Amino acid sequence: MGIVNIEDELHDQIRKASAVACRSINAQAAFWVKIGMLCEMNPTLSFNEVVARELKAAGVTVPPARSGAS
Repeated sequence: MGIVNIEDELHDQIRKASAVACRSINAQAAFWVKIGMLCEMNPTLSFNEVVARELKAAGVTVPPARSGAS
């Protein structure tokens, strides 16, 4: 574990995003770092494909999307 120096504006954006995602500021930053790394390592995959792949690897079963309005 270590300290990462980031600009104040980025920290502010992480803080705001963490409130929306119900994560701590550190957890939000870690999520962005992990997803960013995975996206760089898999440039042909979309963000949604990367997240779906990670959910599947964690054993999360995602039901198929329903068609039509509720």
